[in-house]
Amino acid sequence: MRQPALFIPHGGGPWPWMREMRPMWRGLEAYLERLPETLPEPPRAILIVSGHWEAPAFTVTVGEAHPGLLYDYYGFPPNTYQIQWPAPGAPWLAERTESLLSEAGLPTARETLRGFDHGVFVPLAVAWPEANVPVVQLSLHHSLDPALHLAAGRALAPLRDEGVLVLGSGMSFHNLRAYGNPGVTAPAAEFDRWLVDAAAHGGGGRSDLLSHWQQAPYAQLCHPRSEHLLPMMVAAGASEEPGTHDFGEEVLAAAVSGFRFA
Repeated sequence: MRQPALFIPHGGGPWPWMREMRPMWRGLEAYLERLPETLPEPPRAILIVSGHWEAPAFTVTVGEAHPGLLYDYYGFPPNTYQIQWPAPGAPWLAERTESLLSEAGLPTARETLRGFDHGVFVPLAVAWPEANVPVVQLSLHHSLDPALHLAAGRALAPLRDEGVLVLGSGMSFHNLRAYGNPGVTAPAAEFDRWLVDAAAHGGGGRSDLLSHWQQAPYAQLCHPRSEHLLPMMVAAGASEEPGTHDFGEEVLAAAVSGFRFA
């Protein structure tokens, strides 16, 4: 059965393993825990694009064994650097991903050593704590060109009919200096409403809007840099159907949303 493409927020740092942070992300935790139940069937594998990996070409992890974890956060308690989430890789999916991107004329590369960053293992450890679904990570392209990432999503759309769940992991609001500032609540909500409206368009109309996301209200305030929004472009590109607002809550005075593209 066809899997959806999803854009999910991954939250802040290693929040599921920190007692003081979990209440802040309780809504996200509940959403991620229920996520597997919302799928048409258990995915054969997951292809995930994280806002924490940029490369000169769209790069896939190719290891078959547990790729390990990359603790790419700073200043957290010692236990958060000992987290284990031993999901297997999926060389067949890495090869298929590389092939689809190459056929679309997009630059591709392979990575054999890099572990899963926290944009991968944090949300997936909540959704699939048993780490029993094979995972391949795909990098962003370092150009951060939204149209290029939408094109990557379109190229990868056939995976959805092959049992693969395409996931973009980022944040719909990502301005670390603005979190917690009450003055950002209204602007963040307006940008979030724009995202919801843009996602609800089908195929070409949505791609046109998202390609020019910088023209949205308060876009630069909500995303001084776009790496946490671009995983949404990959997910959105992988579907021609109108998207739905799959998750929403306010955290640290800012709207945080997730989207589903069926």
